[in-house]
Amino acid sequence: ALRYRAIFDPKQMLERGDLLRGAIEDRYISVFINAQEQNDAAHARADLVATALEILRVAALSSYENKAISSGVLLVDDDGREPLAVASPGGQAYKYSPALTGIKSFYRLSDGIETLFLVNRDGMVLDIVEVARYVTSASRVSPVILDVACPTTYRAHAKATGNNRNICLVLSPSHEIKVFAQGVEVFSFRNARWHLLDVQAKYEMWERAVEDEALASRLFQTALDLSDNRQGALFVVLRDAAQSLPMLVAPGDRLDAPRGKASDAPDRVQLLHMLRGRSAVNLDPAVLAGLAKTDGAIVMDGNGRLLAVGAILMHTEPVEPHSTLAVEGARTTAAMAAGRYAAVLKVSEDGLITFYDRQEKIWDI
Repeated sequence: ALRYRAIFDPKQMLERGDLLRGAIEDRYISVFINAQEQNDAAHARADLVATALEILRVAALSSYENKAISSGVLLVDDDGREPLAVASPGGQAYKYSPALTGIKSFYRLSDGIETLFLVNRDGMVLDIVEVARYVTSASRVSPVILDVACPTTYRAHAKATGNNRNICLVLSPSHEIKVFAQGVEVFSFRNARWHLLDVQAKYEMWERAVEDEALASRLFQTALDLSDNRQGALFVVLRDAAQSLPMLVAPGDRLDAPRGKASDAPDRVQLLHMLRGRSAVNLDPAVLAGLAKTDGAIVMDGNGRLLAVGAILMHTEPVEPHSTLAVEGARTTAAMAAGRYAAVLKVSEDGLITFYDRQEKIWDI
């Protein structure tokens, strides 16, 4: 509305030139995050969020010594409760503004993963903090328990926004902008558009389909971590393993298939013999993530018992003339086909996580 009025009021355009900077959708994001407050302070903070997003966008288009840039900022709710929110000494405080992007060393001060700029409500840079230590200090005052899963790398970032009105914005090494508020990753900007994640509701739908809380949680967390690292994977949880496993997995790929005597030249299934009868829930998280990165799918029954690892799923093209399977990639095609018999979680190398069930795409993150 202010942008529109400024068109007819040149004086307002001169006084509020900041209104015309940045992408308009960033303004929508910033207002959404601050929707709980409806006052002048909330409007000023929404402007600050939009400014921070603009800085991260500029950083995403820049490089430092031929390396991609990552960065981050924690906008604290500066009302005296933050343990590390202290004014910079000597009266040399400066604003967190797009002007900083013209200073090369600015990109060295915060990598967004381990370190963040600490900025108050007035937009003044208070400090540069190690996010893990900041959260540890804050937890002594108000312990934070995350109710919603997020990538392991960014748990401290989510915790920094729990039990308060802090907002954390990060440009990841993969050039994805992540927005954390109220202890959860609320938005991500990737593939040239904003995504409202709504992780809690989507996880609950996945958990209901799997019908095993421990298994659903382990697979969902692994998928988030793989997505953040831009590594593809396919998890298939069969509803009726006895009936559907022979229809999806070739005998040679099944972990429970009868094997001959071990030879000096073992095949791929022999290589994975130690996984026979094991559960995805009991595997170390790093081991499960490593298995998921192999070509093909991880297939398991409803209890998480591993039935195949790195399996190329069998499927036939449906008879419908307008089937979408013919135009999708191999992993998506396999996920859609397996969705007839299973709850399927597909992780794409572009970071998208998709849930298929009963021949339908239920959601994506």
